[in-house]
Amino acid sequence: MSQTPDSAVHAYIERHRAAFLDNLAAWLRIPSVSAQPEHAPDVRRSADWLAAKLTGTGFPVAEVWPTAGAPAVYAEWPSDDPEAPTVLVYGHHDVQPAAREDGWDTDPFEPVVRGDRLHARGAADDKGQVFFHTLGVRAHLAATGRTAPAVNLKLLIEGEEESGSPNFRALVEEHADRLAADAVIVSDTGMWSEDTPTVCTGMRGLAECEIRLYGPDQDIHSGSFGGAVPNPATAAARLVAALHDEDGRVAVPGFYDGVVELTERERALFAELPFDEAEWLRTAKSHAAHGEAGYSTLERIWARPTAEVNGIGGGYQGAGSKTIIPSSAVVKLSFRLVAGQDLGSVEKAVHDWAERQAPAGIRLETDFTPGTRPCLTPLDHPALQSVARAMGRAFRKPVRFTREGGSGPAADLQEVLGAPVLFLGISVPSDGWHAPNEKIELDLLFKGVETSAHLWSDLAENWHPAP
Repeated sequence: MSQTPDSAVHAYIERHRAAFLDNLAAWLRIPSVSAQPEHAPDVRRSADWLAAKLTGTGFPVAEVWPTAGAPAVYAEWPSDDPEAPTVLVYGHHDVQPAAREDGWDTDPFEPVVRGDRLHARGAADDKGQVFFHTLGVRAHLAATGRTAPAVNLKLLIEGEEESGSPNFRALVEEHADRLAADAVIVSDTGMWSEDTPTVCTGMRGLAECEIRLYGPDQDIHSGSFGGAVPNPATAAARLVAALHDEDGRVAVPGFYDGVVELTERERALFAELPFDEAEWLRTAKSHAAHGEAGYSTLERIWARPTAEVNGIGGGYQGAGSKTIIPSSAVVKLSFRLVAGQDLGSVEKAVHDWAERQAPAGIRLETDFTPGTRPCLTPLDHPALQSVARAMGRAFRKPVRFTREGGSGPAADLQEVLGAPVLFLGISVPSDGWHAPNEKIELDLLFKGVETSAHLWSDLAENWHPAP
């Protein structure tokens, strides 16, 4: 009996399962910790290992790209169809620091399978989710009889994501011509749960600033001068108090300019997810939900812009009392941004608002660190629908949609390359990213392989981007 494409993919994966896991384990043994200078040679070794493995997979081009910091890996495999779309897969090969004394049950860089789980640093974040594409593309070829993928397939695997991607945008700008793509697939994310496969449609952006407030030229006596000169610590408290209105909205004029509002369909899809707010609060170690009026918790953390006070300080902080008016105070703020907001406009709006909060005699300095822009792919985008269909075939159940409340380098790819960003990840919250005993569920890992195998044909058949 002839095989269906789905059964052919599954059969190929099963035949190569053991070798795939052996190779992944070998990569996980390389402690590619980008944040620790002593591991810089290991990060380079990780990049070299991956480039060699991609060559062995069949990619005719696989290169290590240096940066001012840790190296990235680039690979490409052109389709034999001149009309095929071009897809760029993004991930990262560096990992978080890990040591046995952090609470690991075993050596974090000696992979171990316990039951149906593979434990090691990087198993889920992000080596496992990068590596499933290597077996996925081979299964795609085996099932379709092709000698090259149905799409022009490119990979960019970063080496500094766990260190804040300080050189990533410059790398993308330098190689923009070679990285040109019709769509970007980010495999550095997760899904709702083992029982609820989901596709993420966007990530929020991020703006961060430090506001320093200066009053007297030195700390002065509160008895001699208190009540007669402005106090920068009081000004800082008033500034923080003015950040939100009584409905939890950010009170900075112009902050919401351009915000792409949630559609009723998106709100309905979010509401379908099996969200347990009480359990979420336990995870958050919080005792109540709070935020912008008129929105659910999921809507607040995924699709609404926010402002948070990350720190506030000034004056005497030691034991006992010291009756002074401090000479300075500081406030640290962060703003999560959503589609439609312009990073530069938000920064200017915050700067101007902060200046207006300062009373006479208080001088402000507002400094922003480099920010991250938001990214969002509409639900009806044909490439997004291909990802959802491919995942549905692999999981054999309906796929739902989420967003990501955090921020990442995906927005740089969207902005520089002008391509929609799609998210394909199979990790679940229990995988323990950045935590001791990080793991990946083997069943989900191979579902990722299947999704990757189905995706390239679906994109080629159902999406024809405009030239």
